[in-house]
Amino acid sequence: SAERFQRVEAIAESLGGATADIIGTSEIMNRLRSLITKYGAAGHTNVLVRGESGTGKELVARAVHDSSVRASKPFVTLNCAAIPEAMLESELFGHEKGAFTGAVAKKRGKFALADGGTLFLDEIGDLALPAQAKLLRALQEGEIQAVGAEQAIHVDVRVVSATHKDLLKEIQAGRFREDLYYRLAVVEIDVPPLRERGDDVALIAHALMRRSCTAMGKRLDGFTEAALSALSRHAWPGNVRELRN
Repeated sequence: SAERFQRVEAIAESLGGATADIIGTSEIMNRLRSLITKYGAAGHTNVLVRGESGTGKELVARAVHDSSVRASKPFVTLNCAAIPEAMLESELFGHEKGAFTGAVAKKRGKFALADGGTLFLDEIGDLALPAQAKLLRALQEGEIQAVGAEQAIHVDVRVVSATHKDLLKEIQAGRFREDLYYRLAVVEIDVPPLRERGDDVALIAHALMRRSCTAMGKRLDGFTEAALSALSRHAWPGNVRELRN
């Protein structure tokens, strides 16, 4: 009911802090929030966030950042699956003017932009092997070298990465470097699929509906019992993203 959602929202506000946007009162979500707070406090430890597509892995990564001493510093994101392989090195480390055809100006990479803060690498399992080798070197040495630059620079960056793939299987298949995996997955957080979150489905639906109403200037009081029953029966293969859409 709308009243129950308001109670849960009040609880979230009283908890405050980084996890307030992570809606849910299921035991599995309470465990997730405690892990975010615990690992967030370890501000230099790299974190791997695992979960199916649409479960909210970036929201979890941002909460880890907001729970850390780095919260006032940048949170920079890069979707590894959305960048052409030829551009990944430039995206990560930047480039000098004239470093390659089309490099008409100097560009700072994601690592430099995230200095002092957190770099979120989404879909890390889609990173090509050559880029994996360069990322590993940057993590090992704490230094980056822009494409075309003569000197490396030191950066202080915490890397939170996310994947929907089983990286251990990717390692066995020769598609992911084992040494990079252990650099990225110092600690791991599993984000549960929506179908395992019980009554959280209705709570999230109420929150999404309220945001939509605010955006469109509409007023709706809630869902019918039939609608809530349909929501609870659905398996949600697309998870929270599917529910939102």
